[in-house]
Amino acid sequence: MECLFCNIIDKKIPAYIIYEDLDTIVFLDIKPDYNGHLLVVPKKHFSTIDDIDETAFKQLLLVIKKMKIKLEERLNIDGLTVVNNNGLYQEIKHFHFHLKPAYKQSQPLIPLEEIYNILK
Repeated sequence: MECLFCNIIDKKIPAYIIYEDLDTIVFLDIKPDYNGHLLVVPKKHFSTIDDIDETAFKQLLLVIKKMKIKLEERLNIDGLTVVNNNGLYQEIKHFHFHLKPAYKQSQPLIPLEEIYNILK
C-alpha cells in the first residue's frame, strides 16, 4: 500500500507546504482541528516512534520549534499542542507530529488556502 505522506513528499499529491528542508516537510492538515493545524513529517519513511532514528527525531523537534514561532508571529496563537499517534490511533503509518494551535477565544475555521497564504 502506498504511503500518502511519501506521495506528498515526492510531489505526487498536492499539499499546502509551509516549510521544507532536506530532511523534513511541514504542511497544513487537510482536515484541520484549528487554524494553522500543521503536520511535521520526516522525508524518510518511518512507520512509528520505534522506527525513527535519533537524528531524524531531533531534526523534527527543531522544526517544531521553528513552526511554533511562525504560528505565533503569523496567526497570534496563544498555545500549541504537539501530538504524535502510534499504533491504534495512527491513521497514516508514516511517523509525524500534529501541531495544533490553541487560541484564547474560539475562532471559525478559515479556508486552507487563506491560512496557507498567511503562513507561507
